[in-house]
Formats: sequence, structure tokens, C-alpha cells
Amino acid sequence: MGLRILTDLRNNESIPPPQSDPRYATKALLALTGTALLVNYVETMVIPGVPVIQRDLSTTATIASWITSSYLIVGSAVSPLFGKLGDMYGKKRMFLIALVFYIAGIGLAGFSPSIYVLIFARGLQGIGFAIIPLSLAIISDAFPRQKVGMAQGIISSTFAIGAAAGFVIGSIIVQDLGWQYAFHSALILSIFVFALIAKVLKKDVQVKQERLDYIGTAVLMTGVTLLLVYITEGPSIGWLSIEEIGVVIPGCLLTILFFLFEGKSVAPLIQLGILRVRNVLVANLVAILAGVSMFLTLFAVIYYAELPESFGLHLSVIGAALTLAPASTSMILGGPLIGRMTTRMGPKPVLFLGATLQIIAGLMYIINRATQASIASDQIVMLVGIVALSVSPVNVIAISLQPKHIAVGMGMNAMLRNLGAAVGPVVATSIMASYTRLYVGSQGNIERLPTSFAFDVIFSSVIAISVLIIILAATMKNYSFKKDVLTEAK
Repeated sequence: MGLRILTDLRNNESIPPPQSDPRYATKALLALTGTALLVNYVETMVIPGVPVIQRDLSTTATIASWITSSYLIVGSAVSPLFGKLGDMYGKKRMFLIALVFYIAGIGLAGFSPSIYVLIFARGLQGIGFAIIPLSLAIISDAFPRQKVGMAQGIISSTFAIGAAAGFVIGSIIVQDLGWQYAFHSALILSIFVFALIAKVLKKDVQVKQERLDYIGTAVLMTGVTLLLVYITEGPSIGWLSIEEIGVVIPGCLLTILFFLFEGKSVAPLIQLGILRVRNVLVANLVAILAGVSMFLTLFAVIYYAELPESFGLHLSVIGAALTLAPASTSMILGGPLIGRMTTRMGPKPVLFLGATLQIIAGLMYIINRATQASIASDQIVMLVGIVALSVSPVNVIAISLQPKHIAVGMGMNAMLRNLGAAVGPVVATSIMASYTRLYVGSQGNIERLPTSFAFDVIFSSVIAISVLIIILAATMKNYSFKKDVLTEAK
């Protein structure tokens, strides 16, 4: 069946939709959804244990923050590389290799004798983050294009579900058994997931192997790593400190150098031509902004929920996590529905919807956050909007690129979303530090805590980001599936 392809999609090539085995596609989706759920659960589970780890391993808050930063930084840096290797050597093979690193990192983390061993172990887990973009690329291969959106929506819905479960279960495990057992339990689940993936996924069709631009890969990974170090360390050691300047300048130079010379490489890591496709460029810009707004909101909500009365809701860590539970439940339904909307209406209206929901949620946060129930209702609207902004960009990548470039395209999109995710908490922290007042605790302790106005500024920032996403979405070429045919949506 022929396709009417958009002018800027697939370079005007009419490529027939791939043959799909419905039974295999369903099994693959269940296995990959379970993997994504595990990853999001494990990474959120770590957060409640950071203060305990800091105390047990006798370290500082700055060094302890690297328990989360090392995972994020390494994961962002390796995503494009594993995407490229997946296109070259097979997505299943690279998926399993990434999962081996993930399992090794979790296993080592649970037995870490020092904070530095733990940080190294978390870096190994970061290599395993590549399974997320590889999962989305495998889904694009397993499903016919008219059903890819729904499948991607199901996987995207695991983000908040895993996060909520991680906060609650992680808090209980850390409190009752110790932080080591959080990693021990995750290790058992990870080994089970590895066996499931090895059994369920089919081996990729062998593709023509290319040379890899090792120099360009090293330059990009080093540049991105330095930029993320700058972002994560700025709040603690000062944005203009000598150490930070010594990191950000070479980070910027290396990243710019990569994009200047990668187009001349005979075996580029990233085909920069894909960024000249309007939809792909917009999808990547939206990914950055969506990452910022998502973590800006989640960080602010969790922080606000745990602040003392007159500043916040004074909830426990478990209580704050339970506030996310209703929103997580809504995402179980919202993810597939958003995916189906993307198929029927195209990504452009879904981006409009996601950004509009974030604007509404931002306004709700400003005027309606006095109780745990009100925060929970605000969060439902916000997280459904986040799902819409997560599904549309990856669907655009899957539809707009040739099959041989999808995995590396997903890797690049994941890297950019992680860059945004790294910026979000930093922006939230900076705003909260800018608007404070004194608080005297029950035991006479005095500290400065963020005011209500600080959170108003944060949620107003989310609204402004959402407006920018709407502007970007307006420049996108829309498409939809009518009777299994890819057509330009009117």
C-alpha cells in the first residue's frame, strides 16, 4: 500500500510499512514496558536513600549528590553511541549489553564500601540507561507505523508509575532494611528482566556494518559530560567559580567542535542531516524543554510537599510520594490514549494538548495547592501533559527517519531530554534560593526556606516553557494515519 510522505519526511522516499507479527509485537511491548518500569523505579528508589547514604558513608552533601548525577551524566553521554551501535550491530544485542552494565552497576552499588565505589557503580548503571532509547527504537521495528504511537505511549506511561513506586517502596526499604537492600532487591528484578528480554526479543536483521567515528564519539561524549557536570555542580560550588569555568568552557568548545566537523566525517556518529528535517529538529527542541518542565515541576512539588507548615504541606517522604499515586494511575490510561491520538490526529495537536495541559496545571499549582488532595489533582493534569510531550517527539523520530537511523535518532533525543532534565532541578533550586524567609524549628533551629512566591515563580516558569513549546509545535509538519496510510493531516 503506497504512502503519501510529507515533503520533509524520509527524504521523499516511499518506503512501505514494515511487516509486523502482532503476537511478537505484543510480547515485545510487554517485556520492554517491564524494563522501562524497572529503570524508572530503580532510579527514583535511590533518591530517598541519599541522605542515609551520606551519613553511613561519612561524606558531604555535594559528593553524595553524585549518586544521582553520575547516572544521569553517563546515561546522557552514551545514548547516541548505543543508538548508533544498535543501528550497526542490532538493537537486541546492544540492549542486552547495556542491560549487563546496568546489572553490574546495581550489584556493585549494593556492596559499595565507600562513596566513590558507589558513584562508580552508578556510572555503570548510567551506561544501562541506553536501554530506554533502544526500547523505543525496537518498538518502531516491531509495530506497524500506525500503531507505534500507542505502543510508545504505553512505555512513556511507565515514567511516572515507576517514579511513584520508587519513592514509596524505596522509602520503606531504606527506612526498614537499609539502602543496600534497595539495590539488592533491584538486582534480583534486573536479572529476571534480562532473562525475559533475551527470550522474548527477536534477533535483529543483520545490517551493513559501518565504521564508527571514534574520535567524534569521544569528543561529543566528553563535551556533553563536561556540560552536565557544570549544570549539576553549579548550585553547590558557584556558577562562576574557577572550577566551573574550567569545566564549561571546554565543554562548550568540544560540543561545538563536534557539530562543526561531524558532517565531514566518513562514518559520523550522528547524521547531522537529520537535524535539517524540520520535524526532527522541532522534536529535539521540544525534548529539551519537556525535560526542563517535567523535572522543574516534580522537584518543586516533592520539595513543597515536605516543607514545614506555613511553607509547605509538611508531609513525610512516603506521604509526598503517595501524592503522586493518583496521577500515576491516570497515566496508565493516559499513555495509550495519547499514543492513539498521535496516530489518528498526528503529533502536532498532541503537542498543543500537552503544552496546554501543562499551562493549566501550572495555573492550578499557583492557585490550588493548599492540601495534599489539591496537589494530587494538579499533578494528574501535569503528568498527562508530560506524557503527551513525551510520546509526540519520539513518534516524530520514528516516523521521520529511515529505519537505519531510528536508534541513533532516539539516542540523541534521549540525550537532549536528559540535558533538560538536568537543568530542571537546578532552575528550581536557584529560584527557591532566591526567595526565602527565616524559619524557626520546634527545637530552636533557624534556617531559610523558600517562600510561597518562590513556588509561584517556578510554576510560572513551567507555563512560559509550555508557551514556547506551542510556538515550536506550530512550525511542525503534521501527519496522521488514515486507513493505515501515512498522510499529511489537514
